[in-house]
Amino acid sequence: MVQTVLRIHTRVADLFNDPMDQTEQQLRLTLEALFERQEYELMNNREYGLLHNVDYNQRIHAHVGPPTPDDLDELLSMRRNTQYLLAHPRTIAAFGRECNRLGLYPESVEVGDDRAFAWRGVPFLTCNKIPIADDQTSSIFAMRVGEENQGVIGLHQVDIPDEYVPGTSVRFMGINEKAIISYLVSSYHSAAVLVPDALGMLDSVEIARSEPQ
Repeated sequence: MVQTVLRIHTRVADLFNDPMDQTEQQLRLTLEALFERQEYELMNNREYGLLHNVDYNQRIHAHVGPPTPDDLDELLSMRRNTQYLLAHPRTIAAFGRECNRLGLYPESVEVGDDRAFAWRGVPFLTCNKIPIADDQTSSIFAMRVGEENQGVIGLHQVDIPDEYVPGTSVRFMGINEKAIISYLVSSYHSAAVLVPDALGMLDSVEIARSEPQ
């Protein structure tokens, strides 16, 4: 669970609701911050986060430091129907530099309404919640998603009291003596890897290398 309290003075609701509903706008910003934290937990939580739930046999290490096309090919070969690669933006940039050095030009593919950098037709999704270690190394994840594919799935409780969006409730907590309105905003979430080969990781890839003096 990720939870916070939104507090708004009644004068805001009284005086500044035209042309936009300020309570709704403050709630929107609160939910965005809440979902950012949720994304962090889905990646890093020690109980259910993806970083800590990659099967040992689905972990490999970079061969020479930076992520190379050979490393990505090995990662993709470890599972059927890899649908997404997930990495920090700086890690994707490091892979792009390796491709440029080798004279390779990866394609881009459509993901929803956008286009994404891809390798072997598998799109890279950026996630700045993937940690970068002090030695400037990080990880690249490969995943298959969806229950029907025996992949990685997100979990949330539906039909909770005062549900605002699926898995998230907004509860009115009252108005205090200083005319502050309070709302308790709670989001419930988790994730599951249905079979071990649904999630793999290329670990310890260098995203910055010091040049020799």
